[in-house]
Amino acid sequence: MEHTDLTRLDASPDAPIYSVTVEEAASQYEQAGVPRTIRRIQKYCARGDLDCKKLETDAGEKYFITAISIERHIAQILDAQAAAGRVGTRPDASGRTRDMKDISEEESTTPPPPSNAQAHQDASGRNFQDLYIQQLETENAFLRDQTVVLLERVKETNVLTQGLQRLLSPLLRSPEKSEDDKSATPN
Repeated sequence: MEHTDLTRLDASPDAPIYSVTVEEAASQYEQAGVPRTIRRIQKYCARGDLDCKKLETDAGEKYFITAISIERHIAQILDAQAAAGRVGTRPDASGRTRDMKDISEEESTTPPPPSNAQAHQDASGRNFQDLYIQQLETENAFLRDQTVVLLERVKETNVLTQGLQRLLSPLLRSPEKSEDDKSATPN
């Protein structure tokens, strides 16, 4: 008799059942309105956010998760979103948020996007292309500031090098030239 259930036959009835694959979990997150990538769910498993076991299969190691831990985690995500006043997240959103400066239209020096470029929006209606352009402008401003600092350092280095050359030039003259200078000087 072949047994496909991943729990032991002698396990107690209240023992956790590790039967949900990462792919199935991704489907459950999506159905709940909080889509997550397979890689993200694997990270949840690795850091202990989900009750799971990593088992060796024919295709390599895979996580098997309890259904109840997925439900609990989805509820936590929804609660956190409600507390933060957010409706949903992008499916490809990383867990980190990045502060982006608001750049006014007058300050914008970036040429307009090509006419054939399509604007993509997330659930909150933000245009990804505009966000990308704002991020590039912020990074360009930072790099311009760093270039000014670097040029100042180069100028300082040149001044110091010239001063060092002036101090060392008498010491670095060849001995024959020094003797010629002495003999050419009348006593």
